[in-house]
Amino acid sequence: MAKCLVLLFLCLVMVSINVANTMNETCVDDISIVLQIDLYKNSCPEAESIIYSWVENAVSQDSRMAASLLRLHFHDCFVNGCDGSVLLDDTEDFTGEKTALPNLNSLRGFEVIDAIKSELESVCPQTVSCADILATAARDCRYSSGGPSWEVEMGRKDSLGASKEAATNNIPGPNSTVPMLVAKFQNVGLSFNDMIALSGAHTLGMARCSTFSSRLQGSNGPDIDLDFLQNLQQLCSQTDGNSRLARLDLVSPATFDNQYYINLLSGEGLLPSDQALVTDDYQTRQLVLSYAEDPLAFFEDFKNSMLKMGSLGVLTGTDGQIRGNCRVVN
Repeated sequence: MAKCLVLLFLCLVMVSINVANTMNETCVDDISIVLQIDLYKNSCPEAESIIYSWVENAVSQDSRMAASLLRLHFHDCFVNGCDGSVLLDDTEDFTGEKTALPNLNSLRGFEVIDAIKSELESVCPQTVSCADILATAARDCRYSSGGPSWEVEMGRKDSLGASKEAATNNIPGPNSTVPMLVAKFQNVGLSFNDMIALSGAHTLGMARCSTFSSRLQGSNGPDIDLDFLQNLQQLCSQTDGNSRLARLDLVSPATFDNQYYINLLSGEGLLPSDQALVTDDYQTRQLVLSYAEDPLAFFEDFKNSMLKMGSLGVLTGTDGQIRGNCRVVN
């Protein structure tokens, strides 16, 4: 009897080791959430290649789409966790997050996610969640633009609802101060260092003149390059100036690199919240300096922070659902 118990114990240990080798247990707010690499290896082996193909095609047609797809994932995770809630459309009796101030006339790329979901549903119905599509697309759009890659952990379920109020209050704004940025990130479980690393995503993408109008007043002191300021003033003074778009990185706008940090040090940060990282806080400035000098360190920290963000507040197991259409609850 004792021998049988010993053998049973050894078997259980081996099973635990095998599970640990394929799963990553992340603790968020003291709740253990298990996400798994290669989750769809058997149930939908083409999942990641389908997602990558659509993302690569979208970015090749519109380089701005890389930033847009990452932003979808970011705005999703900052509102009640990475649960695909940002994708839900409003209905007669439901208000989603798309009309919240940080998202309205700003978020884009929904049609790319729709196309990915449509093909996945035809190949392996009710298998791959919209939240997992967002997390994978965010990785692939960076890789397509020359950035780092990583193994995406899967297993998120899609939410049954959304919160316009949380989207309005939780997502950092373009005029945020450093203390405001730190607080917003810490509120969702991300650290000071995560905030600086993830801000590097602004090496891609564009912003409307209305989001950085305070940078155009000419009273920015020594923290802004004068030629840079004059070019922005010229762009934004045109007809319909507030809706005009400026590149977040003028040097290498279609390449994921560390140029964002170099720009900040030369006074060419587009958004007030970006430039504040070098002018308003010694600690943030030191991290900006380190990333400007060492792109590989930035890539490694960005990858780790993306993985950490992607595990925030996820729904797993019997929580949530796998939507057949990312825009509506089943």
